[in-house]
Amino acid sequence: MKKVSVYFHLVLFFTVAVAGNPFITEHNRQINFSNIDSLTVVSAVNEVIAQARSDFKKIYDIPSEKRTWENTLMAIDDILSKVNIVYATGDLLANTHPDNAVRDAANNGSSVFSKFLNEVNMDLDLYHAVKAYSQMAEAKKLQGYKEKYLKETLRDFERNGLGLPEQERLKLKKIQDRIADLAIEFEKNIAEYQDSLILDEEETKGLPDDYKQTRRRPDGMYKIDLSYPSVFPFFRYAESEKARKTLYIKFLNKATDKNLAILKETLILRQQMAGILGYKTFAAYQVETRMAKTPKNVWDFEEQLIANLREKAKSDYSELLGVKQTYLADPNIKQINSWEKSFYENILLREKYNLDREQLKEYFSVDNVIAGFFKISQQLFDVTFKEVKNTLAWHEDVRLVEVFRDNKLVGRFYLDLYPRDNKFSHAAMFQMVGGKLTPDGYRLPTAALVCNFPKATKDKPALLLHSDVQTFFHEFGHVLHFVLTTAPLDYFAGTNVAQDFVEAPSQFLENWTWNYDALSLFARHYKTGEVLPKELHDKMIAAKNVDSGLNTQQQVFYGLIDFTLHDRYDPNGDKTTSDIVKQLQNKITMYPYVDGTHMEAGFGHLMGYEAGYYSYLWAEVYAQDMFSVFEKNGIMDKTTGRRYRDIILARGSTQDELSLVEDFLGREPNQQAFLKSLGLK
Repeated sequence: MKKVSVYFHLVLFFTVAVAGNPFITEHNRQINFSNIDSLTVVSAVNEVIAQARSDFKKIYDIPSEKRTWENTLMAIDDILSKVNIVYATGDLLANTHPDNAVRDAANNGSSVFSKFLNEVNMDLDLYHAVKAYSQMAEAKKLQGYKEKYLKETLRDFERNGLGLPEQERLKLKKIQDRIADLAIEFEKNIAEYQDSLILDEEETKGLPDDYKQTRRRPDGMYKIDLSYPSVFPFFRYAESEKARKTLYIKFLNKATDKNLAILKETLILRQQMAGILGYKTFAAYQVETRMAKTPKNVWDFEEQLIANLREKAKSDYSELLGVKQTYLADPNIKQINSWEKSFYENILLREKYNLDREQLKEYFSVDNVIAGFFKISQQLFDVTFKEVKNTLAWHEDVRLVEVFRDNKLVGRFYLDLYPRDNKFSHAAMFQMVGGKLTPDGYRLPTAALVCNFPKATKDKPALLLHSDVQTFFHEFGHVLHFVLTTAPLDYFAGTNVAQDFVEAPSQFLENWTWNYDALSLFARHYKTGEVLPKELHDKMIAAKNVDSGLNTQQQVFYGLIDFTLHDRYDPNGDKTTSDIVKQLQNKITMYPYVDGTHMEAGFGHLMGYEAGYYSYLWAEVYAQDMFSVFEKNGIMDKTTGRRYRDIILARGSTQDELSLVEDFLGREPNQQAFLKSLGLK
C-alpha cells in the first residue's frame, strides 16, 4: 500500500472555499479532476498552507486557562485534516496524471507540503499549547480515543525534537526538509525511468499470444518494458534464457544512475536525524511507535523466520533444480539463477501439478473479479457498491465507485487499473480524503486503487493471473479499511494505524481468492461462463505452497535490506548499499547475487516504508490468525464478517492495534495459522 508519510499519520481534507479551484469542494462533493491543471495545483497548495497557518495562530492566541478539547486538540485535527485534498490527492496525481506539467506541479507541491509539515512538527507554540492543555483538569479526565490522541500528540511533538535546544531544532528541520525532497526525487526517478528490451519473433518463443499482441511494434519487433505486467510474465514464459537474464538485469537497475546517490545521502541524513533525537539508529526511532517497539523484536522475528523457512526452502530449491536438470537434459547442473526461478516454477506447476496459469487466467476477467469482490464484501460486511458514470477523473480509463451501508453513502473509491506511460508502476491504495466526524456530518472517505493489470485485446477481455487476483483483493483490503472507518478523528481513521499492522487487513482478504465457495461467485470462463471447475481449483490448492519457502525467504530478504540499512549499516563507511544487498542475498536466499545489479535503487519502499518493510510478514501473522476465525465459523459467515468490520475496519487506531486483534480473536494472537498458511506446520 502507498502511504503519504506526514505528521500525525495524516490523511487530510480541505473545505475552505477557493473560487474556481477544483481541488476545493463542498462537504462530500465529488472532485472534478477534469478541470485540474498545473496552475490549480500550485494555487491550491499555496491557499491551503496559508489557511492552515492562519488557523494555527488562532490556537496559539487562546489563553491557557481557556483551553478546551475542542479549541485545542480537536482544532489541530481539524486544521491538519483540511490539508488532504491538496496533499494526498496531489500525491495521487503525481503518480497517475497523464500530463507532465500536472505531475511536476504535484511533486513540487509534495515537497512544499513536506517542508510545511516539518515546520508544524517542530512548532514550539503549538507544542506549548498542547502541553498547557494537558495540565488542565479537563485533560486529566479524558478517556478513550481522546486520551490516546492527547498522549500521542505530545509524544509526536517530542519525537520531533521539541525538547531540544533551538540550534538543534533548526538543524533537525533542515535535515527533515532535505530528506523529504530526496524521497520525492527517488520515487519520481523510479516512475519515470525508461528502458526496455527489444526482441524479434524467435526471442519471444513461449510467451502467450495476448501478451505478445499488446507489445508488438509496427516493424514486427516486440518491446518489453520494465513494468510489472511486462516483466513477471516474461520471466515465467520466455524460453530464451539470454532474454530473461538481460531483462532481469535491466529490471534490477532501474534508476540506478540517479537513485544510488540519493539513497546514500538519505541514509546519512536519517542517521544524523536519529542521533540528534537521541536514538542509536534510525530503525530504533521508527519502530518505537509500532507494534514491534524495538529493533531487537524485529531482528528476532526475522531470524526465527529464517530458521523456520530453511528446510522448506531447501526442499523447494531441490525440486526446482530437478526441473531444470530435466529440461536441459543435464543432471550435473547445480544452480538456479534468479531470472530462471519463475520459468522452472511454471514448468513444475504445469507438469507435476497439472496447473496451467494461462488456462486458469481465462476464469478471471477484470470485470468478473470486481463483481466477485463486491458480492463477497456485501455478504460479509453488509455494504453495497454503485458505479458512478460521470467520474470526472484524471484519465478516461478510471472508474468511480460509491460505497453504501444501510442505504447510506459512506465512501468512494476510484479504480485506475491499467498501465500507461509515467504512471505508478506497482499496485497500491492511495489515500485521498480521510474519514472524520464534522459539524456537517461524517466526511466520506475517498481513495484510489491504482494497479497495472494487462489491458483487454481485440480478442479477449482483460484477464488476470491468479496472482493478480490476489493483488486486487489485497489492495481492496486497504480500500475497505480506509472507507469503512467510523473513527471520529482523522488522526485515527481507516488505515492510519501502526505501520506494522496496516498490511493485515489487506493480506487477510487474499484468503478469499483461494476458497472455492468464494471463487465460485465470480470465477467464470470469459467465453463460456462456466464456473471454475472444482478439479482445477483442487490443482490450485495442491500447488499453493509450491516454493512458499523460497518466496517467503525473498520477503525476509527485502525486509532485512531495509532494516539493515537503517539499523546495522554505516552509510559513511567503506561498504556500499549494493555490498549489503549482495551480502544479504547470498546469506538469506538460495539464488546468487548478480554482480552489476543494484535493486535498492528501484526499491521504492525505502522511501515510504523505511525501516518498515518487515511489517509485511509481521502483519501477515495477524492476518492469518484473524482469518482462522472465518475458517472455523464459515468463510462467508455474516456474523463474523460484521464483527471484523466493526472491530478491525471501523475503529482505525482509536485503540491499540494489539487490543483490537485480541478483541476480535477473543484470545492472544499466535503464529500457528501463519506457519500453516506457508505449509510449514
